[in-house]
Amino acid sequence: MPTSHTIAADHPARSRVPWWFRLSGQLLEPWVRIRREPAEPASLLTPGVPVCYVIERDGFSDALILERACREAGLPSPMQPLTGARRRRSVFALARRDGALLGRDRHRSPNEPLGQLARSLEADPERDIQIVPVSIYVGRAPTRESGWFSVLFSENWVVVGRFRRLLAVLLNGRDTVVHFSAPVSLRAVLDEGGDIRPERFARKIARVLRIHFRRIRAAVIGPDLSHRRTVVDAVLNAEPVRAAIAATAAKEKISPAKAWRNAHKIVLEIAADYSHPVVRSASFLLSNFWNKLYDGITMHHFDKARAAAPGHEVIYVPSHRSHADYLLMSYQLHMSGVVVPHIAAGVNLNLPVIGPILRRGGAFFLRRTFKGNAMYSVIFNEYVAQLIDRGVPMEYFIEGGRSRTGRLLAPRAGMLLMTVRAFLRAPRRPVLFQPVYIGYEKLMEGKSYIGELSGKPKEKESLLGLLKGLKVLRQRYGHVSLNFGEPIELNPLLDAAAADWRSAGTDPDARPEWLNGVVDRLAEQIHININRAADVNPINLLALALLATPKHAMAENDLLTQLELMKALLEDQPYSDRVTVTPLEPTAIVAYGEQMGWIRRIAHPLGDVLVADDEPAVLLSYFRNNVLHLVATAAWVACCFLNNRRMTRASVLRLGRIIYPFIQGELFLPWDEDGFVAQLQATIDFFVRRGLLEATGEGRVLERGPGQEDGAFQLRIIARGLIQAFERYYIAIAALAKHGPHAITAAELEKACTLAAQRLSLLNELSAPEFFDKALFRGFIQKLRERKVVWTDDDGKLDYASALEDMVRDARVILARDMRHSILKITAGDDKEAPRPSPPEQPPAETSGTGNTGSELHERHVEAERHEHDAKIAGKH
Repeated sequence: MPTSHTIAADHPARSRVPWWFRLSGQLLEPWVRIRREPAEPASLLTPGVPVCYVIERDGFSDALILERACREAGLPSPMQPLTGARRRRSVFALARRDGALLGRDRHRSPNEPLGQLARSLEADPERDIQIVPVSIYVGRAPTRESGWFSVLFSENWVVVGRFRRLLAVLLNGRDTVVHFSAPVSLRAVLDEGGDIRPERFARKIARVLRIHFRRIRAAVIGPDLSHRRTVVDAVLNAEPVRAAIAATAAKEKISPAKAWRNAHKIVLEIAADYSHPVVRSASFLLSNFWNKLYDGITMHHFDKARAAAPGHEVIYVPSHRSHADYLLMSYQLHMSGVVVPHIAAGVNLNLPVIGPILRRGGAFFLRRTFKGNAMYSVIFNEYVAQLIDRGVPMEYFIEGGRSRTGRLLAPRAGMLLMTVRAFLRAPRRPVLFQPVYIGYEKLMEGKSYIGELSGKPKEKESLLGLLKGLKVLRQRYGHVSLNFGEPIELNPLLDAAAADWRSAGTDPDARPEWLNGVVDRLAEQIHININRAADVNPINLLALALLATPKHAMAENDLLTQLELMKALLEDQPYSDRVTVTPLEPTAIVAYGEQMGWIRRIAHPLGDVLVADDEPAVLLSYFRNNVLHLVATAAWVACCFLNNRRMTRASVLRLGRIIYPFIQGELFLPWDEDGFVAQLQATIDFFVRRGLLEATGEGRVLERGPGQEDGAFQLRIIARGLIQAFERYYIAIAALAKHGPHAITAAELEKACTLAAQRLSLLNELSAPEFFDKALFRGFIQKLRERKVVWTDDDGKLDYASALEDMVRDARVILARDMRHSILKITAGDDKEAPRPSPPEQPPAETSGTGNTGSELHERHVEAERHEHDAKIAGKH
């Protein structure tokens, strides 16, 4: 609603608007629909202070649109005289065409209105004027009903003539955005300027306003990239690239001209050819595509992301689950009024027909490896640096490829390193990394992922394969969620690493010692923040419950109870304030799972049973893994009571500290060890309140009910989500113990673990293909190295400390005897415990004092047994 001061000052003035202007506005009104940003701009103004609007470009249609937007928002009319300034209109434009408009002389400089306003304030020190910058965009986002002409005449960076602007209004006027910026107090700016002359003051303010309008335009329609040739020439003329061309010519004994031509081909292979018309065409074409595939696309916390972006170079870093990720992100950003980023895409997607379209949509292509081609590496680095220097938003996937398991893959920091080095070279605009969690309810690539994890080779992308893949349009894939996580600013990370980091950019070839550490911390934090923005959909919850049963089947009542417990756990112990959980109740979740074809109902007189058949059960493991990190603390507590009726709270927490680094490395959890222990404490208290555990001995001793009770069943369901991780850990340490120290390399151990896990999966009919995923074993072995439990000797073989024995011993508390027996039989070749390895004669110095090796772990184990003994005594009383 307009404020009273606005109404009182406004209506008399509107009567003085020329009749021909009012008539033109009435004629234009059916063709124009205005969206104001913000919706209530009157709240930005200071009551009682005269208002003068400034628009970016002179134009009759812009004046009509502005007048109508102000009228609808209850703002003062731009056509009224500006009191005390001798101006017939309360609006002026920074850029002007020939001819008089809005009451101005065509021979005057565009800065003249500012000088005039400044002089009017000098005459009266008590007066003030608030300058309100207003950006007007016609046809920024055509709808899917828009024609090709609408796309051609949509908003861009080119200053067009009156006829072209008229066509744009007629074709795209119903998609008009009027952006009101916060007002600027002219008096405050004058006071800060001191004795500056009005003419110089006017030039200074005009320059600031032009920069402001460029930033707003770049944020709404994207940066002005001109032609791709501009970027290509800038890359080829950069000093590092010229040096690389000269070095290549000398090394390969070819002429400089030929080396330059090779470099030119490489840049053309890489560079995007961004086209606003293509992006706008794709936006309404994709609307039909998404409507055929999905039941809805939802974004959460986008307003927070948009508020943090202004003034930053924004790098979108989403999770990578599907080829649809590229298009979904670009489409949603464009439809939300944000410029489409340039996207780093694998060169395998540069297919005939498809590649050029992606390139014009902002994709730039990179090879899978830069090894053996120094010139390619230099050129690609320079191209990224040029994009950052020009303020072009970017998007890339730091996982390096699509996740086949549903978990986040270990980050590959190549693009991050290039981004950081480019920023260090020219730190003009601070860099902001925006993590995004992308959640699906069904994947187009689901079956191919399962095949690849089972050992089938990955199918190479081809145009024929794409055409065959169009059959996916026959299916429905549910809802998609894009959750925007907490953004990460680069500058604080650099400040923490090195106070003098700004001097590192003077040498483009410099690699400071702290650089890799900063990039590693950045990569880990991105993954953590992606996980902290997870969306829990109905399929995730069904997967967590049903995959925890031997036959992937549950009685309906049990399933409903388990779903209610999981939702209560997620709401009572929130992982972060950006996690979203489906609002559906358990009965609606079950019905939705049946509708989507994930589960099947078997009617029975004693109560219906819900079951996930073999193939859906394997695919469901993907969606369980999407959100497994959210229940990691609950799963750990539940695991402690799989094979133990009673444990002390201290034992649960102690073992949690030991296992946490490995869980954290696999699931990218956000806490340190103390934070994880605090989460465990809160989870234990939740289980006690729910009656799943009973606390005695002043809370020191925890006990679950008998195995046949509902509480014990519910704990088993929760525990199964994490128990396979411990089984994998046990496979690795058992295989290492079997071979002994100085006998096997890390790569050989990884292969042995994978084979053992595959065989165990066949014997136990495990439905999770990621159980024998090489990457997970590789990550566990790497974490053992980081914790100084395992290290490499001079011959490249693995050696280990006695802490490995303690880990084997602690595993007995969690894993069932039959599972330990199976693992040891597969890895050691018999059913006996692996022989105790001889400790190294002189373990590395760094193993002492690590807090998780040697005698300290042994002492902790003795303490754990003492707690168990205390628990038994407490139980008798």
